[in-house]
Amino acid sequence: QLQLVESGGGLVQSGGSLRLSCTASRFTLDYYGVGWFRQAPGKEREGVSCISNGDNTFYSESVKGRFTISRDNAKNTVFLQMDKLKPEDTGVYYCVKEAYLGAQAMCRAEYTSWGRGTQVTVSP
Repeated sequence: QLQLVESGGGLVQSGGSLRLSCTASRFTLDYYGVGWFRQAPGKEREGVSCISNGDNTFYSESVKGRFTISRDNAKNTVFLQMDKLKPEDTGVYYCVKEAYLGAQAMCRAEYTSWGRGTQVTVSP
């Protein structure tokens, strides 16, 4: 079964940093685009940052300038470096793979299959 596993979440104070990892199991991730989505309590899931299979990137306005998405093909992993974290960044973060859409379209698409995600909590 093709699988993505999210990790790296935790509790951090406002202004702090975390690096999330999205690691692929049983397939090569560099053939795919990868999107990071988050779901805050009581809110709909939203696309935060996406990277296409051609390494084009997209960031939502709420995270632009603070988050950086990158991939390490040797580790079969896509990272989301999150700096200057704010309490409103709190939520469960998920990653998805995408074979066809570009980065911006990926972050605005709706997906139906999600992994377990990783919890990010930013205290004031």
